[in-house]
Amino acid sequence: MSDVRQWLEALELGKYADAFAENDIDFDVLTELADDDLKELGLSLGHRKKLLKATNSLGDGPNVATASATAPQQPAVENVSAEAERRQLTVMFCDLVGSTPLSQRLDPEDLRELMRHYQDAVAGAVTRYGGHIAKYLGDGVLAYFGWPQAYEDQAERAVRAGMDACP
Repeated sequence: MSDVRQWLEALELGKYADAFAENDIDFDVLTELADDDLKELGLSLGHRKKLLKATNSLGDGPNVATASATAPQQPAVENVSAEAERRQLTVMFCDLVGSTPLSQRLDPEDLRELMRHYQDAVAGAVTRYGGHIAKYLGDGVLAYFGWPQAYEDQAERAVRAGMDACP
């Protein structure tokens, strides 16, 4: 199980390691997980897509556990410089307006389901436009555009993601 934990941490999904351990998910069943399974474990849409992409690259060979215990391969970086790189970062924060009155009207389970759908919609839109979910903050989602991958039109991507998240 610690190998799965290390693998999840290498994918920056370490916060789900306990859920995987509680459900006895090891490398033998990891490649068999479907989107619905990951949703049941509490993964957001963006994290489900990221994890499914990573498990698809594991394959089904007998060395899955050995190969997957290492961190995923990073693309080679050419001309690495000791100097720091300066670049623009676009930060987007999406907040569910009116969530406090809504929380007083809905059952906690219904509110949780609504929040999950909202966060999935935002995470999906951010991921589609090349953004990175930095943090979920209550009823808000903090996303970065321009990190870890920079784009010339990252501000436009952030605006489009915000518009697509909640039509």
